[in-house]
Amino acid sequence: MEEVHRFPNLPVRVGKSILWDVLSLWREVKLGISLACRRFSDLRSVAVDSWGIDFALLDRAGGLLENPHHYRDPRTEGIMEEVFRLVPKEEIYFRTGIQFMRINTLYHLYSLARDRRPLLEATQNLLMIPDLFTHWLAGVTLCEFTDATTTQFYNPIKRGWDEELLQMLRIPTHFLTEIVEPGAVLGELTGDLAAELRSEKLKVVATASHDTASAVAAAPLSGEDCAYISSGTWSLVGAEVREPVINKESLEYNFTNEGGAFGKFRLLRDVQGMWLLEECRRVWKEEGKEYTYEELTRLASEAEPFTAFIDPDAPRFVSPLNMVEEIGGYLEETSQKKPVGIGGMTRLILESLAFKYRYVLERLQDLTGRRIHRIHVVGGGSRNRLLNQLTADCTGLEVVAGPVEATAAGNALVQAVGMGMLQTHESLREIIRNSFPLETFQPSASEKIEDAYLRFLSVTGLEGDSK
Repeated sequence: MEEVHRFPNLPVRVGKSILWDVLSLWREVKLGISLACRRFSDLRSVAVDSWGIDFALLDRAGGLLENPHHYRDPRTEGIMEEVFRLVPKEEIYFRTGIQFMRINTLYHLYSLARDRRPLLEATQNLLMIPDLFTHWLAGVTLCEFTDATTTQFYNPIKRGWDEELLQMLRIPTHFLTEIVEPGAVLGELTGDLAAELRSEKLKVVATASHDTASAVAAAPLSGEDCAYISSGTWSLVGAEVREPVINKESLEYNFTNEGGAFGKFRLLRDVQGMWLLEECRRVWKEEGKEYTYEELTRLASEAEPFTAFIDPDAPRFVSPLNMVEEIGGYLEETSQKKPVGIGGMTRLILESLAFKYRYVLERLQDLTGRRIHRIHVVGGGSRNRLLNQLTADCTGLEVVAGPVEATAAGNALVQAVGMGMLQTHESLREIIRNSFPLETFQPSASEKIEDAYLRFLSVTGLEGDSK
């Protein structure tokens, strides 16, 4: 793999709304393809993955009706409770098997329908973010399976959109598109785009377009005793299963069943991950104190361990204006001592994440009946060696870190399957194991860790549900 172009993806606040600048992203995508075509003469295909949940609305002419809203947009605050008054929470879960979070597509759509926004009447097609870029690449209007499952209106039992659920919520369904499987070859770059980029007509493939689905496809799992953590802005903690797990226990534990490559499902829970540290780092930078992640990790390794804890998934941490102040408020309300300095705050976040991983993995084992012995950490967060070691120590499990660019690798290799160059998931993972350096972290058990875990459960209010 060789990186030819990298660019930031920054949300934009307009009034109270948080939006994605997709036109800027499209310009950068086109530049990346153009640079790749100049450098390599034998390119065969291209495919897009992105974060899940968010969507774009297109009119009858295929035009973008508005900039897509960010999943953290405040328009969904309080929406879940309104939805549950129309359709019970339990029914939504048993239809979709998806974890309840106010950021889910279902609640954004409901907010538009409730407010009778004319946008929905003018919408011809609803496309998830990766499908929007695929549409611009090849002119097709389709939705890829793995990303469709993140909406909370895909029914994994019926294997299709749950139009009945949307109708119960008075949400239109006329704009839903056909769902395709990862690996499907969708066509070629449009003639106008190929001419603009001075490229050949590359094949456009539907990869596992939810970035976590691509990352998990590339995770070098070697058996059912392995779990994964796709670690980045979010930490997706889970295991691969052949069929969705939808029952009272999975509802109680708020687990999600998202689509995966090769017909599998990803049974997992979303945990707010490095977002917490990213936002603290942004606040510190605005205060004139700029640190690299390597510097923050070094300061954290020197800080006192287990001074205080937060629940990374507390609603107050979804989109605060000042994450440092929000964490301080949490500690004050739970009568905990504030950590010393930036290193102490960083360590508090990393330790809280490691203990939340343990909490989720305990429930994962309960739901699957499996005994987990190894955690594979992939994605950008796998570079944080301190978090990897804390995860091993706090869970008591072996941690294998890498590859860092798991999403890009998974995207490329699912394309290879679609193009007939690979046949099986195991052959894909064998390539991963032979191509990327992996680092192993062994746990060191101690009574101090166990005592700290009990304190974590207590201050976060999770102790009544401990396993």
